[in-house]
Amino acid sequence: MPRKRNQDVTSWYEAPPPDVCPLCGRIVPAEQRDEHHLVPKSRGGRKTQVLHRICHRQIHAQFSEAELEQSYPTVEALLAHPAIQTFVAWVKKKPPGFYDGTRRSNRRRE
Repeated sequence: MPRKRNQDVTSWYEAPPPDVCPLCGRIVPAEQRDEHHLVPKSRGGRKTQVLHRICHRQIHAQFSEAELEQSYPTVEALLAHPAIQTFVAWVKKKPPGFYDGTRRSNRRRE
């Protein structure tokens, strides 16, 4: 009787589908995975969304927590903002593992 290790064994395991960033539409590598609270935790938010680290940082550089809670509690609302649209158009052209430092918006420095 042959041993199991010599037989072809069909695996039952299927890898989970890769996470796709809802902001830019690129696949999120494990090392660039951040969970964004659509409504900030400090304001009672619980629901999260998996994003690229660079996309997540851009959101927080652009908006205050009060703005995120009141005006941008969904991905669709974020995508409607012109500054986020410009960022997404730029970052879509980058490879999935791309990361660059994020600067705070001039609007937020006031």
